[in-house]
Amino acid sequence: MACTLEKFIHSLDPRALPRVLQIQSGIYFQGSIYEMFGNECCLSTGEVIKVIGFKINKLIASICENNEVSRFSAKVELPLNFPGLYKVVADKTPYGSVEEITKKVSIGPTRFGHPCFYSPEDIKLANLTIKHGEQITFNSVEEVNGTMAVNCGVVRNSQSHSFTLPLSQEGKFYECEDDQIYTLKEIAEWKIPKCRNRIVKLSNTLHTWDSSNPLPENFDGCLILTPVYEVQAVMKFRKDIVHILSDLDVEVKDITDCYDISSFLQPLSLEDVFERTSKEFPMVAEIMEGPSGSQKPYNLLHTGKEIVIYKKYQATRVLASEIRSDSPKRHFLIPLSYKGKFKRRPREFPTAYDLEIARSEKEQLHVVATKAFDSPHKELFSVSVGDQFLVQQCQTSEVLYEGRKKVIDVLACEQILSDAYKKVLLPMYMEGGFVEVIHDKKQYQLSEICKEFRLPFNVKVSVRDLSVEEDVLAAVPGLQFEEEITDSYLLISSTNIPVESWEIPVYRLNMSVHLLSKDVQTVVPPATKTTVEEISEEQYYMVRRYENQTLHPPPRPPKKPTLAPKPVFAVPKHGVSDVLHAPEQDKSSIGSKRCARLWKKTEYINEMCSAESLLRYLSSLLCHCRAKSD
Repeated sequence: MACTLEKFIHSLDPRALPRVLQIQSGIYFQGSIYEMFGNECCLSTGEVIKVIGFKINKLIASICENNEVSRFSAKVELPLNFPGLYKVVADKTPYGSVEEITKKVSIGPTRFGHPCFYSPEDIKLANLTIKHGEQITFNSVEEVNGTMAVNCGVVRNSQSHSFTLPLSQEGKFYECEDDQIYTLKEIAEWKIPKCRNRIVKLSNTLHTWDSSNPLPENFDGCLILTPVYEVQAVMKFRKDIVHILSDLDVEVKDITDCYDISSFLQPLSLEDVFERTSKEFPMVAEIMEGPSGSQKPYNLLHTGKEIVIYKKYQATRVLASEIRSDSPKRHFLIPLSYKGKFKRRPREFPTAYDLEIARSEKEQLHVVATKAFDSPHKELFSVSVGDQFLVQQCQTSEVLYEGRKKVIDVLACEQILSDAYKKVLLPMYMEGGFVEVIHDKKQYQLSEICKEFRLPFNVKVSVRDLSVEEDVLAAVPGLQFEEEITDSYLLISSTNIPVESWEIPVYRLNMSVHLLSKDVQTVVPPATKTTVEEISEEQYYMVRRYENQTLHPPPRPPKKPTLAPKPVFAVPKHGVSDVLHAPEQDKSSIGSKRCARLWKKTEYINEMCSAESLLRYLSSLLCHCRAKSD
């Protein structure tokens, strides 16, 4: 049965891909030609295409009044990067079964993909009864004892209870209220159900407004969002991927069940190639859709080019960020084979506690104080600007507190005087400012730094990498090496001029290929070229998030004895992230329940010396909690 392309895509389950469609009728018939995203495409009546993917390209927004489109509202297009933060309004239309939810709602591994529902009636399971109105979190879909089911969870008295619901479970399921806030892109990717619109409320007023803004000035109401999808398809006699918008006025018919789908080219993403067994390498492939970018080798990977993929493997990179006080900073992934050399740059330490963390057995840490500190205890040292110290070790010391002796953590140092050294004790809670004094003038290779020093580590390029035409690191005034990461790569070369091979990242390169039944002329790859990869802010936080999932929580900070009342820090209604803007890919806040759990774990921090110390610690803890939750 024929239907519009828009209706078909809106109802299509991504798990049912690929699908073969035949063009039935519409404005585009009898060999009509149009251009979409730079691809000239001909859709004739009777033309057959294979749909291999689709994603939301833009949103059509209408001002909402009483959950309906306003009579006076014009429809406007909103790009996915349109500014603002939004709250999702719970859908009042129930779902009829668990299976319907899995087909229409995005359920995935990140916290965005854990939707919550409730049932107006009790759900009785073998060993658990879900009470009516109880919030059920849908975590993942998998096969359990031969039956497809959803892994779910409920929280009772701060205890989490896990259970499964089969897809056949029927009943009314209503969407729960969501107290988090999202960007428009996050809503498009995770929060718009199939075959339904989504109502959102602007959570924060846009800071700037001009005549080009499609929304009314000072608008703070609700919007009804309707997605427009970009459809990726393969045509019978083309070797590239065409992109079609779902609102194109074309009728189509699904003929997948009666058509030989193998007669089409089979596009593979780099992830698909990487999942192949090692025995299948090397292989010859033709690029169907190349990556964007002028950096080598990306500028060589254009559509139609044939390449040899020699092997897949894991490689180590050093994640580095530009040292600068303002933002945005540049971020890089540097291979250990980088041939440039580095000189050390001084590090800055905001507290004595940071000195203890940075202390190394390899060399003594020498610092200069940049901020004065008056000790409240005569047993401990007061610091003046310009004082120099050699950091020794952490220990404990007795101080007089409220008329009684109390043991606290201190940092033992040697103050450098003009003709002598003086042993002093600095309270670990001391908030000051210190800058490292560098005595080491040696030039280091990257591999030497990773072997001999603990990261993070500050450097600048002293000798650029002469093996490349342009060393992007040489122009950066200062770099901080943050951590070593392991990433997935494919080793490739050109088929016609295999003079060198290149490493390409699997998960950061948007590229499609199809395999050719050609023999590889040489199994041994030519000399491998590795490049410094500059990554975006979003990619940087994705790399850090996945790399930090196995890290332990940050250590407990020291306390400051005080006679003053404990300061009380207000927790905002919508979570800590309204106050702490921790560096994360997503801009949404932590929900109020998660915030309460986080705050309960950190109540003791109220005894710290200042709000600034609290914010520093919570920012670190927040990054860890987000990484763990994802």
